[in-house]
Amino acid sequence: MQTRNKIFDDLSELMTNALGVAQGAKDEADTAVRGVIDRWVADKDLVSREEFEVLKIMFEKLGKENADLKSRLEILEKQKNKT
Repeated sequence: MQTRNKIFDDLSELMTNALGVAQGAKDEADTAVRGVIDRWVADKDLVSREEFEVLKIMFEKLGKENADLKSRLEILEKQKNKT
């Protein structure tokens, strides 16, 4: 009975160590892939999601301002044509 427990204990320890090594390898691979992707994005001069969202908000505001100015201009042109 004692030998069986020793074998299971050794097997359990071996599996635990193997899972730890596998997790470490996964973490290293994730880090390496992120580094490659970050360098590729930097080389392509792409914008980040945050920069994109800021620009999107700015363009929406500019569109509204443009529409407001167009309306005001039309009103002024109508007033000018009346006189």
